[in-house]
Amino acid sequence: MSLKEQLNANIPQHVGIIMDGNGRWAKKQGFMRVFGHENGSSTVTKIVDAAVDVGVKYLTLYAFSTENWNRPKYEIEALMTLLVKSLKRELPKLHKEKVRLHAIGNIESLPKKPYKELKSVMDQTKDYDTMTLTLALSYGAREELVKSVQQIADKIKKDLISPHLITEDVIKEHLYTHDMPDVDLLIRTSGEQRISNFLLWQIAYAELYFTPVLWPDFTSEHLYKAFLDYQQRERRFGKTSEQLQDSPI
Repeated sequence: MSLKEQLNANIPQHVGIIMDGNGRWAKKQGFMRVFGHENGSSTVTKIVDAAVDVGVKYLTLYAFSTENWNRPKYEIEALMTLLVKSLKRELPKLHKEKVRLHAIGNIESLPKKPYKELKSVMDQTKDYDTMTLTLALSYGAREELVKSVQQIADKIKKDLISPHLITEDVIKEHLYTHDMPDVDLLIRTSGEQRISNFLLWQIAYAELYFTPVLWPDFTSEHLYKAFLDYQQRERRFGKTSEQLQDSPI
């Protein structure tokens, strides 16, 4: 029985992935880091297909962080070129599978051509509902939280909201992900075991899964293995096992 066939109906609704290891993969092959990013983009295609196939509703990929702007200029330019190329290549498949493309982060900071292509694909797929594929681009969770606080503070200043009425729901409404559920499963490839400023609010109760597999080598079978691990865990959300067992179905 394949790993996919072993999965039960408890598929994580929202999966976040920190796609790590492109550079190390390329260096192991004797190539420049850009070669790893190119192969990593092919992995994205396979993982999106696999996620759609088993019924994932939200897939959020950490594609480019705010800190990544500090990388060498040639690598940033290569990544932006690859983004445009990938968007053009994937659009027909997004149409076919009815996948909505979304983006979070300070996307206005992207160069003109990638920004224009990104907005075009997002506009063309905005009404699809098979799955929402979100690219975190020029994204940093701390920056996201700072912006949400600034927006709320501005509303308080304008008497649109009272400080004592600020709840978790109010904060969530001002996040980039306000129209998505919290993350159920967070996957990080390459063996690193840290969050790296990714969706800090949204992963408060996410299950974390770390794998040594470098992103270009990550396959649908690796994804299903992560899902199987997820399905074996007990998500208590602060409750005890006994409380969960006593809860009515």
